Amino acid sequence: MTKKEIIKSIKRYFGWLGLVLFFALIKILPRKFIFNFARWAAFLAYYIAVKQRKIAWDTLNIAFEKEKSPAQIKRIAKDCFFFIAKNGLELLYLIQKPHLVKQVVNIKGKEHLQAALKRGRGAIILTAHFGNFPLMMIRLQQEGYNIYGIMRRMRDERADRLFYKKREELKIRTIYSQPRKTCVEESLKVLRNNDLLSIQLDQNFGTGGVFVNFFGRKAATATGPIVLARRTRAAILPAFILHNPDNTYTIVFEPEYKLVEGDDYDKTIITNIQNLTSIIESYIRRFPAEWGWIHRRWKSKPAKKEA
Repeated sequence: MTKKEIIKSIKRYFGWLGLVLFFALIKILPRKFIFNFARWAAFLAYYIAVKQRKIAWDTLNIAFEKEKSPAQIKRIAKDCFFFIAKNGLELLYLIQKPHLVKQVVNIKGKEHLQAALKRGRGAIILTAHFGNFPLMMIRLQQEGYNIYGIMRRMRDERADRLFYKKREELKIRTIYSQPRKTCVEESLKVLRNNDLLSIQLDQNFGTGGVFVNFFGRKAATATGPIVLARRTRAAILPAFILHNPDNTYTIVFEPEYKLVEGDDYDKTIITNIQNLTSIIESYIRRFPAEWGWIHRRWKSKPAKKEA
């Protein structure tokens, strides 16, 4: 094991240990403590996590270079760190006290979800790493829906097992994104059983997806939601969870996305993925601090013929 690998292993161990201790401590803490602690944690992280801060600045400049001043971009970056801290800490808190979720998370546009499920073909909840998105799954499960989430395995196996166990306790089912064949098979079963499948479509997808415009730049994007919807005729429902000024949340369901059909398979996929990406972008533009700018969304580059 190299020195770099040893350092990573030590960091992950203490990260996992911190999670275990926090889960134990959070049971006796008031919710207001979370907000105050999040502000201090975000303040420290912004100045200590130099790499993540630079990524946030870089991605914000790519997205808003011609629209916002350096001062505005810096403000969004700081607010982004706060929301990441608040979301993470509050999620850990509410996982331990799930009976409070209904009190702090409201739902708007639920009629769109009910109408979609009446057709008996399941529904794809199309969302992003936006706001406190895991709370959406917890809240929908509490409404009586069977919900599954497609997720990547965490780099630290101990942390992955810990969160997997917590999701199971909350009756939120996990579909790991790899191996891909298993992921697709399990996703199809979910939809054919008329259940809910949550997919985040806002992460860099390397060379496995398609390149569509995101804030005016080509971004590698997964095609899963469209491929699954075409195979099962499941509804695609864009949904986002928004912070409210009183520290509650509102899940907003958009009307069902209507698939654009065409004779050319590749062009049809790209057209639909572009439309869904544009919906995600519209929410990020309205609430920029609530998206995770510390992700290198434009890391992968299209081949010259695609650019």
